[in-house]
Amino acid sequence: MRKILASISHFFSKYVDSRIIFVMDFVLSLASSLFILLLLTTVTRQGSITTRFVAFWMMASVVATLVVMLSFKKYKTVIRHTRLRDLAGFMGESVCKMLIMLAIVWATIGMNSTVLVALLMDFMLTMCAFLGVRLLMIMAYDRLKLREKEQNNSNVKRVLVFGTSEKSVAAITRFQNSYQYHIVGFLVKGKGPKLKVNELSVYSYLDFTELKGLVSSLHINCVLFPTESDVREESDGLVQFCTKNNLKALIIPSIDEVVGGKIMNTRIREVKIEDLLGRQEIKIEMEAIVANFRGKTVMVTGAAGSIGSELCRQLAGFGVKKLILFDNGETPMHNIRLELEEHFPDLSFVPVIGDVRQIQRLDYAFRTWRPQVVFHAAAYKHVPLMEENPCEAVLVNVHGSRNVADKCIEYGTEMMVMISTDKAVNPTNIMGCTKRLAEIYVQSLGLAIANGTYYPDIQEGVKECKTKFVTTRFGNVLGSNGSVIPRFRQQIENGGPITVTDPRITRFFMTIPEACRLVMEAATMSTGNQIFVFDMGESVKIDTLARRMISLAGLEVGTDIKIEYTGLRPGEKLYEEVLSNSENTIPTSHDRIRVARVREYDYQHALEVVNRLEELSRYVRIPEMVMLMKETVPEFKSMNSQFEMYDKPSANEA
Repeated sequence: MRKILASISHFFSKYVDSRIIFVMDFVLSLASSLFILLLLTTVTRQGSITTRFVAFWMMASVVATLVVMLSFKKYKTVIRHTRLRDLAGFMGESVCKMLIMLAIVWATIGMNSTVLVALLMDFMLTMCAFLGVRLLMIMAYDRLKLREKEQNNSNVKRVLVFGTSEKSVAAITRFQNSYQYHIVGFLVKGKGPKLKVNELSVYSYLDFTELKGLVSSLHINCVLFPTESDVREESDGLVQFCTKNNLKALIIPSIDEVVGGKIMNTRIREVKIEDLLGRQEIKIEMEAIVANFRGKTVMVTGAAGSIGSELCRQLAGFGVKKLILFDNGETPMHNIRLELEEHFPDLSFVPVIGDVRQIQRLDYAFRTWRPQVVFHAAAYKHVPLMEENPCEAVLVNVHGSRNVADKCIEYGTEMMVMISTDKAVNPTNIMGCTKRLAEIYVQSLGLAIANGTYYPDIQEGVKECKTKFVTTRFGNVLGSNGSVIPRFRQQIENGGPITVTDPRITRFFMTIPEACRLVMEAATMSTGNQIFVFDMGESVKIDTLARRMISLAGLEVGTDIKIEYTGLRPGEKLYEEVLSNSENTIPTSHDRIRVARVREYDYQHALEVVNRLEELSRYVRIPEMVMLMKETVPEFKSMNSQFEMYDKPSANEA
């Protein structure tokens, strides 16, 4: 019996093919008309229902049914998700069927009061049949799900939903098909009257002692937070209570995890540290952004990296004509390719293994696919590693950016969007300075084009340069490859210790999807040659971040996991620069995006510097290369680095 129930439940749990529903509704409609016809034969006098009447009546039913079903398409509605608002659609189908049958019967066999009554009865019976069968299927589905949950009760986790907002109530729908979770009721703070919402009780608590008793009496395993803002508000309250009392804190995937109408992570998941550090969702005019990229060929360099791959995910949902993925990492490129194939089967995209340092490979990609928009996210980003390998930082971040920008002009790209970093502001390390130098080259190139002073040799066959150059700066992104959060998470899994460079060190954080949406917003609003900076919110103390992650894992600092302070690494700052000060930026129409006030450079000078830096880096002449970097970017002052010896003394020091 259990196997039979499981089989039936499995059938109902799947979306029934719309063609089957179409046939079912078609048969129900014809059966209703046939029943009314039999009823007419019974109640009217013998011989009044002729063969001709039967033929035209049934023909009218067939034609009317096909017309209304193909027009309303209610057969495509998932039956188990049918709601009261669907009543209007089925009523509309039934009314339209009656009117079409009325027209056909009137035109062929005439009209009288008996036929008119029959048509009204046909309307009522058809609508009742449509709704009745669906109601029976929903009841059967719910009953089977309930019995299956009861049989697997030992594995079902009992859940309280935090709050009684619309999103809290909507969570019931997400759980109604779950074998893993069972919603017991809603949980609210404070003392309130005993209420029920959607037939589920609302439980209130005044303090955590009372809550602990409530959790015990109801045998609760999990608390579900419907939004990230709820998690942040309760980060020091209910979330900590959950970790201390071995309860799972769950969250419903946010809009950040929904791309192009597709939920990238469809399962309810546990609360992560990223949820506690995030901010209120930034409002962005997605319609304008989508319209800006729809139907275009877009290329993303560094497409397999943290930022590049998220740009690809979001662009995939914008209706782009073709997406070119350019990256030199074979395995990560393979992974993003599989992901795009799975979630966006209709997307036309091309993965290209290539390096921005290789001008011939870049030329091949531009020549073959002629991208209209280029997002340049390829870069070396790890500060200590680039202090140890400065020549590679210059070749990738400076020379590579120059290659991409030049190819954009050569092949008539409409816009190049360069991804920069907050570390380019008053840089204290090689990585930050190379990103500033890339900004300088790209912006000076754009200004030269705008001023009509750009005459490079590679442009002999090009009559006019039309490329707009846009640069975007932002700080650390949550969960990016090699960043602090994945490292801390791994250290906790290994039993510690967690290594923090300095107890005072702070950083700004932003989620990857949020950063990418702001990049696209900036690209959409840009008129060219601007460096956009983003409001990164409040800075986060890394020591506090480590302690929160330990607590979120249900462990105690010092007892279960120790924190060790290792000292600042080469090139690291204690405090990152604030990007969006009113003193150093100009506001835009978006309150989270501003334009940086930066010194403008002459293109010919920038070109000479970039060429010289490339030459010095290829020959690994590090001292000369670093001194040229510091001369070109005078605000570059090395910190905790071997290159401090090349800093010129300030006026006060002199």
